[in-house]
Amino acid sequence: MAAGRWVLRWALAAATAVAATLALDNGLARTPPMGWLQVGAGGGGGGYRPEQLFVEMADVMAAEGWREAGPGTGDSRPGALLCGAVTRCALPVAGRRASRRRGLACPPPPPVRSRSVAQKPGPRLLPFSFPCPSEQLFVEMADVMAAEGWREAGYEYVCIDDCWMAPRRDREGRLQADPKRFPSGIRRLADYVHSKGLKLGIYSDVGNKTCAGFPGSYDHYELDAQTFASWGVDLLKFDGCNSDSLELLAEGYRRMSLALNRTGRSIVYSCEWPFYLRPAQQPNYTEIKQYCNHWRNFFDVYDSWRSIKSILDWTALHQDSIVKIAGPGGWNDPDMLVIGNFGLSWDQSVTQMAMWAIMAAPLFMSNDLRHISPEAKWLLQNKEVIAINQDPLGKQGYQITKDKNFELWERPLSGRAYAVAVLNHQEIGGPQNFTFSLTFLGNGLACNPACSIRQVLPASRDWGVYSWVSSLSVEVNPTGTVLLKVAVL
Repeated sequence: MAAGRWVLRWALAAATAVAATLALDNGLARTPPMGWLQVGAGGGGGGYRPEQLFVEMADVMAAEGWREAGPGTGDSRPGALLCGAVTRCALPVAGRRASRRRGLACPPPPPVRSRSVAQKPGPRLLPFSFPCPSEQLFVEMADVMAAEGWREAGYEYVCIDDCWMAPRRDREGRLQADPKRFPSGIRRLADYVHSKGLKLGIYSDVGNKTCAGFPGSYDHYELDAQTFASWGVDLLKFDGCNSDSLELLAEGYRRMSLALNRTGRSIVYSCEWPFYLRPAQQPNYTEIKQYCNHWRNFFDVYDSWRSIKSILDWTALHQDSIVKIAGPGGWNDPDMLVIGNFGLSWDQSVTQMAMWAIMAAPLFMSNDLRHISPEAKWLLQNKEVIAINQDPLGKQGYQITKDKNFELWERPLSGRAYAVAVLNHQEIGGPQNFTFSLTFLGNGLACNPACSIRQVLPASRDWGVYSWVSSLSVEVNPTGTVLLKVAVL
């Protein structure tokens, strides 16, 4: 009996090892994936202007009887008291800690708090929600990406985030799109996106509910994977909300990876597995890369410099454990590009684009491409920066040194070249100079015996030829970055 149990255990272990080997080589994401993620999704990247939303809501409430529906405040101004809960979905949002597979490559809003300002009954607070997306948004975004150079720049995925589903599964237990917002269904939307030479990404969750409270994939991994494949989905973003334990979380991520493999369709697998393990458990990145094409480690990005800075700080602090695992087929994902919205200055936008290239990060934009500025479009479509990000050597960059307000980063590239970033964290004053020896770069090999240096950002220009013993002085604006490419001669 004991021998039988041992044989069974051995067989299960062997099957798991074989499955993991299959998952490791799905042929996808040989370079970091690039695309667009729906407006307002994820950590507040969002392509809308919050203050304008409140102004418009105040106008509507004053003009269409919403103000009169409440008891009033004694103030006759339009929208005298407006309590706005701006969320990405119009359903209750479940709790959330924050928000690869096989050979391819949101958090809840802050609670609304009210204080009584009078002893008499207060006014009725009228919350409103940032609406869930409809299929029309993705049709329009696919049109823009095909017509305005985004596809040619490398952005190939149009991705749906949370909030696309109907509140319940169908009679056969399958996920279904909300019939009002996606009346044509996901299959037809995927066909349209494919007709534009693009690919469609979709969202689900490892738990029993998504982060926004819609049906999760727990106990339906095989069925959901088959459903996504039958619809023609090309990427799955798999979130980690509402899982009962870390063991079930890890099991769910593994099972969905294997289920996607079994569909026979090439579907990039985007995980949030390591993020939901911390701080209770240190992620096993070797295992995670066996199952996922890219994975989130840290909190959702927001449209602010503070958010970008916190992601860079976390990455530098943990680079010894995360940099070495990244490479073709599996990438660390610092979250979306929020360039083209309203929270970053020009220099801060340059910093995000430069540093995401250095970090070999997936490039998924969260903005409104229909109304993006020419400057943001130039930056996001910059061929030299994207070439660094997509470099076939597939090595992630890392911080070499930090000196007061400055950080020096490098990334090994193919052809014995290096990308180098000089980041100025100072937030006040004017440009400052940072001087360093070229012997710092590439363990002394990047410019040995000589090298050519080209500035890529914030504007492209050749700096000329330098020797191994040269020093380089770089002028950098506050919160800005200068991105260089160093090629050994």
